[in-house]
Amino acid sequence: MTHHVTRSILIDRLGPPEVLVERDVPLRDPGPNDVHLRVLAAGVNFADLLQRAGLYGTVPPRPYSPGFEVAGEVVRAGEEVRDWQPGDRAVALIRNGGYARDVVAHERHLFRYPATLTPVEAAAVPVVFLTAWIALFEAARARSGETALVLGAAGGVGTAAVQLGVRKGLRVIGTAGAPEKRAFVTEKLGAVACFDSRGDWEAEVRKLAGRRGVDVALDAVGGPATASCRRLLAPLGRLVFYGMSAAMPGDRRNWARAAWAWLRTPRFHPLSLVEPNVGFFGVHLLHLSGKEEVLRTALAEIYRDIAAGALRPVVDRVFPLSRDGAVEAHHYLHARKNLGKVLLAGGA
Repeated sequence: MTHHVTRSILIDRLGPPEVLVERDVPLRDPGPNDVHLRVLAAGVNFADLLQRAGLYGTVPPRPYSPGFEVAGEVVRAGEEVRDWQPGDRAVALIRNGGYARDVVAHERHLFRYPATLTPVEAAAVPVVFLTAWIALFEAARARSGETALVLGAAGGVGTAAVQLGVRKGLRVIGTAGAPEKRAFVTEKLGAVACFDSRGDWEAEVRKLAGRRGVDVALDAVGGPATASCRRLLAPLGRLVFYGMSAAMPGDRRNWARAAWAWLRTPRFHPLSLVEPNVGFFGVHLLHLSGKEEVLRTALAEIYRDIAAGALRPVVDRVFPLSRDGAVEAHHYLHARKNLGKVLLAGGA
């Protein structure tokens, strides 16, 4: 058996971005249904930051490489793999390991992308667009003509959700921090309005949506924002919760702040949902085992729409696929500077 290694960026201990390290690590040989991808680009997500800080739920033992999504080129395929050949371009949606030069993934976690996209553009799609798709159309079952509120509308999932919502005939309202981000969400992505996430956006949304409220709210913030979303729901409204960025406002773990965000996120008794006729849903893309066909069908449509120009990956910054590049990328996301997606590619 040939022993392969790959260069990988690892979470070796918990702390600020500087705790990331870069090492050569063993790369397992592909099993019968596995594919070895040479990584050309890797997505960076806020969940990676939570993992590094020790605020994320399901993670492997340290040291491990974060990274849920990569675009790359097939190097080797297992003996039972029929759909992939060396040289094919693919994106992979994985539980961890994306900050590396190579990954080995089961063939069911690989997806094709249009030849017109660069690896960076292709890697900017899977996590954010599929999270937005599942939240809007599988969890909330949003339909044309409904009003959707998207918190963090200028982030990775946010820019995807606004585009998908507008594409499917929703009236989309967003929130974002900086004026240039709010302008981008309305002028470039088609939201009807985007309010200051640091201001009294609940009152602004109420004024725009009227007493009826919003049909769908996408919340990755938690804390008081979740209570605001709940108050804004119309009868038969649905709140989809898929993150709690309020638990980590800085670049390192602060247990007091995390606990405060947790305590300020409201709890709902089932009986409290009956009279207002509202519902709640949680979404975690990487825990949808057994639903790969739903993801495959959705991602195929998303890539078709991107190829046709109806949707676009919003790529903000690309950092080197190296330890220093990953540290910079994490600091950049902590500072909430990104408008769209942050990625790693190439490397030193």
